[in-house]
Amino acid sequence: MLFGGCRTAYHALCWREFAMLFLLFQIEDDRYALESRQIVEVLPLLDVKAIPQAPEGVSGILNYHGTPVPLIDLRLLAMKSPSRRRVTTRIVLVNHIDSTGEPHLLGILAEGVTDTLRRAESDFVDSGVTAEQAPYLGRVTTDSRGIIQWVQINHLLPPGVLVNLFCQLRSQANGDN
Repeated sequence: MLFGGCRTAYHALCWREFAMLFLLFQIEDDRYALESRQIVEVLPLLDVKAIPQAPEGVSGILNYHGTPVPLIDLRLLAMKSPSRRRVTTRIVLVNHIDSTGEPHLLGILAEGVTDTLRRAESDFVDSGVTAEQAPYLGRVTTDSRGIIQWVQINHLLPPGVLVNLFCQLRSQANGDN
């Protein structure tokens, strides 16, 4: 085997052309992946303004070059416990595409952000388990350390919640009350 299960150099070259880059992170002992094409920047922990009565999983907003950006805490969303402040805890700034096709910046707080992974989309398979309360959990793949689950950024929160968050932030940025 040469690369990614390919048997010849020609197949290995073709496989690399279709491989996607993923940023890996952890929640407890489980590993997850975010597709890198949606990532704008990986930031260290920054000051975050809490939002009282925020929807579940929303830990607050951060200031990104003068733009308020909602922050989703993946550990809080999945485990009902906030992310821990660790050296490998990062804010992953992503482009969230809304239902109209408009991009919005969204911050994702994640622990254990230390690795990347190259995989073809076809390397991810259905997990066989559907979690209705976690529609952001996608298909799975494996490596020598175990299972990795693809997190679907556009399904982190119900569409109405994100639209409301983005509208509120736009209104605040424009000085509306």
